[in-house]
Amino acid sequence: MAQYPQSPLMGRMMSQPLLISSLIQHADRYYSDVEIVSRRVEGDVHRYTYRDCHRRSRQLANALTRLGVGMGDRIATLAWNGYRHLEAYYGVSGMGAVLHTINPRLHPEQIGYIANHAEDQYLLFDLSFTPIIEAAAPLCKTIKGFIALCDRASLPASDKIPNLMCYEDLIAAESDDYEWPLFDENSASSLCYTSGTTGNPKGALYSHRSTLLHSYASSMPDALNVSARDVVLPVVPMFHVNAWGLPYSVMLNGAKMVFPGPALDGKSLHELFEQEQVTFSAGVPTVWLGLLTYMAQNQLKFSSFKRTVIGGSACPPAMMKTLRGEYGVEVVHAWGMTEMSPLGTAGTLLSHHQKLSEADQQSKLEKQGRVIYGVDMKIVDDDGKELPWDGTTYGNLLVRGPWVVSGYFKSEGGDVLQDGWFPTGDVAVIDPEGYLQITDRSKDVIKSGGEWIGSIDLENIAVAHPAFIQAACIGVYPPKWDERPLLVVVKKPGMELTREELLAFYEGKIAKWWTPDDVVFTDALPLGATGKILKNKIREIYRDYKLPTA
Repeated sequence: MAQYPQSPLMGRMMSQPLLISSLIQHADRYYSDVEIVSRRVEGDVHRYTYRDCHRRSRQLANALTRLGVGMGDRIATLAWNGYRHLEAYYGVSGMGAVLHTINPRLHPEQIGYIANHAEDQYLLFDLSFTPIIEAAAPLCKTIKGFIALCDRASLPASDKIPNLMCYEDLIAAESDDYEWPLFDENSASSLCYTSGTTGNPKGALYSHRSTLLHSYASSMPDALNVSARDVVLPVVPMFHVNAWGLPYSVMLNGAKMVFPGPALDGKSLHELFEQEQVTFSAGVPTVWLGLLTYMAQNQLKFSSFKRTVIGGSACPPAMMKTLRGEYGVEVVHAWGMTEMSPLGTAGTLLSHHQKLSEADQQSKLEKQGRVIYGVDMKIVDDDGKELPWDGTTYGNLLVRGPWVVSGYFKSEGGDVLQDGWFPTGDVAVIDPEGYLQITDRSKDVIKSGGEWIGSIDLENIAVAHPAFIQAACIGVYPPKWDERPLLVVVKKPGMELTREELLAFYEGKIAKWWTPDDVVFTDALPLGATGKILKNKIREIYRDYKLPTA
């Protein structure tokens, strides 16, 4: 950690560590009766208050202490957005342990790798993920026990899950008499792994300080603009970069929180939006596609929903126009990444933009926006020379700031910084007013539903089949607003194989949603001077390729 010179005259202000536990203490003291509403895996809707959440989080901290969990120990979760998951957010990090949220969309072997690399001690899981736990449990070498987020009556009868415990029994046995410890604010608080687009996934290890600063900054009016007058429903999963920090920033501001659980279909979301009078939400484009399709089919409107943040992948302009024009919902186009906690930019207008035409305003809002205070960015060429912000010059995007990683957990990947800046892997342009526009990934990654699909992994599996000599995987856009993988392959002479047979070859090797949507058989792939496959050429060839409808 960098050391800075000390002034001969220091300020005379109190020094209190920025700790996650302070957020729930604040919410209990000043917003005690504000509701937290959750649609549970069991199907019903659960309600309680910030005070109840604080009490049960303290009980969880006592339970984990009794199980031998100490400072710095990693506790994993495999859970939907809900009140029990929120209790883990605060109970685990508040006691000084590290919350490790795992993406249930990963293949069991990937979950096993991540859990072992993190050296998780216990894993808390929602009932709907029981089959995943049964498959992954034998691969998790460091986990001492699995805690089902349910009551005794709902506990699964599984002999495939060792040391299975019931969450409600676990915390019911504990007192809520627990005093949150004070410790260095730079201590690790939570751990999120990248999607592993090249090699194995790498862990972004956040600190209490970085999380609190991100919470302050993301709450600002030109960022997420969260206030106590909001009712916030995070559609973005709590296993995806800590739900973009909303479990922290919403509690910081005392807003009512609504969790959708596993029911993310258009009908369920609309009902919950209306029932709880949601004013603000956040999620990836595919979720809004499902909601908007359902609403259009049933001629529905929103009575309270006024603002949403869309990120994870680029928001289609047509979707922004539909939300804004037909439903009166302001869309804030945001950009960030796991390594940035994740928020980096937010797309809001400046004062003088109010005089622009609606079309010109829309052009600004379609970009990824301007940095929020705390983040600095620049674009550079391949030699590291900084490039101008003229709106036309493309460059490699670099960032730095107090909630940007300085390196990965266990130093995976070595020294990742370039002269103190983090290389995002994005190619971008920045206009003279500081509006960022992401134009491409420097690595060939496919974004689907806000999650990354590693094209190299899909290519390696294809060429592992005896019938193929070459393969390239690119992202193409089907009619629904999302990127999906298209596999382009070259057969070995004399070999015959159908599309269906090749796609079946992927079963059990990857998460199901990674499977390519279609296969193209070709005689040759374009190659560069060094023999590398030219994916940019392939993307040009198949730019307008129509994927089969599901």
